[in-house]
Amino acid sequence: MRAVAKLAKKSARAETGMFLLEGPQAAGEVLTWRPELIVELYATPTALDRHTEIAQAAEDAGVDVEFVTEEVLDAMADTVTPQGFVAVVRQFPTSVKDIFAGAPRLVAVLEEVRDPGNAGTIVRAADSAGADAVVFAGRSVDLYNPKVVRSTTGSIFHLPIAVGAGLADVVARAHAAGMQVLAADVKGEDLLVARRENLLAAPTAWVFGNEARGLQDEDLEQADRVITVPVYGHAESMNLATAASVCLYESAFAQRS
Repeated sequence: MRAVAKLAKKSARAETGMFLLEGPQAAGEVLTWRPELIVELYATPTALDRHTEIAQAAEDAGVDVEFVTEEVLDAMADTVTPQGFVAVVRQFPTSVKDIFAGAPRLVAVLEEVRDPGNAGTIVRAADSAGADAVVFAGRSVDLYNPKVVRSTTGSIFHLPIAVGAGLADVVARAHAAGMQVLAADVKGEDLLVARRENLLAAPTAWVFGNEARGLQDEDLEQADRVITVPVYGHAESMNLATAASVCLYESAFAQRS
């Protein structure tokens, strides 16, 4: 029980190569998409009775469910209300080399994105927009942080995600793969300019930076163009994950038109 609970800490995740999943939605996603990654799956009898589809999916995948009490489950979980399910899952990052070897057309790159909710939401947005992959560059939050995992709402299992690469290496590989690199930053050109120029129809790696500081000047210099999402109202700024969603969908629309 204590070993499972420790996975809420980055040091334990790094040491074991495993991470924590909580709740019926996450359990259902991993059973559907990547059941071979499950090391342990815990549930309360009440939760399994309530979610018969998860019980069936576990049986179909040959995954044993270990019954525990509510008190034991709460002690394992990172959240206050794990809703009856906790799983221990093997980490499964994809290499940056493999991502760009696959001739991708749309990739989201996170550089020093520190907020777990933003990071997870960008993964979810990339999945929704049909992106080929996501890259967490070296200074970003840990992909397997429980809050990041929860914020992806299962998208972590849907598309390749690389971790730990330096931005310069990512940019070089994107260029070698024939992709343009666009940096999303308030210092850039209006997104409508990129739309009018039909810039977004080309294979694109979007780079998204830190929530407070944006991208550093040296990061911006590595991009082919710098683009900003305009704010037409009175908001001081736009949430990073919201801006990333707009950029990714603009590319998705242009590439499919």
